[in-house]
Amino acid sequence: MLQNVAAVVLDGVNPFELAVVCEVFGTDRSDDGLPVYDFAVASAEGPVLNTRAGFSMNVEHGPERLEEADLIAVPAGAGFATREFPPELLDSLRRAADRGARILSVCSGVFVVAAAGLLDGRRCAVHWHHAEELARAYPRLTVEPDVLYVDEDPVITSAGTAAGIDACLHLVRKEQGPEVANKIARRMVVPPHRDGGQAQYIERPLPRSHGDTVAEVLVWMERHLDEDVTVEQLADRAHMSPRTFARRFQQETGTTPYRWILRQRVLLAQRLLEGTDETVDAIAGRAGFGNAAALRHQFVQAIGTTPNAYRRTFRGPEAAA
Repeated sequence: MLQNVAAVVLDGVNPFELAVVCEVFGTDRSDDGLPVYDFAVASAEGPVLNTRAGFSMNVEHGPERLEEADLIAVPAGAGFATREFPPELLDSLRRAADRGARILSVCSGVFVVAAAGLLDGRRCAVHWHHAEELARAYPRLTVEPDVLYVDEDPVITSAGTAAGIDACLHLVRKEQGPEVANKIARRMVVPPHRDGGQAQYIERPLPRSHGDTVAEVLVWMERHLDEDVTVEQLADRAHMSPRTFARRFQQETGTTPYRWILRQRVLLAQRLLEGTDETVDAIAGRAGFGNAAALRHQFVQAIGTTPNAYRRTFRGPEAAA
């Protein structure tokens, strides 16, 4: 049963990520017939903490408040990827998981949960900026870099900043049903569920050539994305055999010609969806997909959402319409 909730904070806590947890679980919405949680903020490092935004905060409760919580939320903070955490906090998180409480992290708060060993053998989410660092530091977990949150009961981890809202509403929906989660979302003026994952927010520059053998071909490919080309044609432009060209291309870019040009086409489609009013059909033609159905298929595979949903996210519903 989800009733007693504690957010545990450390020095350098991110105010927004803490506020996400406070807004979902610490606001009295009984006037709408919604549940009221027994909510508190607990400090793991003394009663006065500095925030990442430069102001300090006084925290009434210490780590003992975690012992009675059904849910412990761990917001993000400055330097969490490299700092050490209080052993008593990590012990509290382990005891909570052992007695059946849930642990929810927001963004880099996942480093605290990982340090407690609660993600060993589990999948998890984190802001895409921290994904590689988390995977290196804790090789026994599996990072899902493209999703908004991962539920590996009793641990729920979320990606950057606003993805904490998605994870909190997911838990409310799971424990208390969609009606409660939807009402809380309406009060917060946020969608109760977002389409796609954080892949749509990740900047992924294409790998460039580390040599100069295929550099001129790459420039030509970028300028002719709307054309169908074969490896044989590209090899001919580079004055190589197809087999040699494919090998050199892989060595210098880290990918195949097909994957390189497909990713470039998706990137062009993203730019056109964000910055123009062209129809999806027109964008599909300019980006080399031929038709909207082919663009949609490849876009969902690469970005995790549809072209129209992507346009709504970055330009608003009027643009998508």
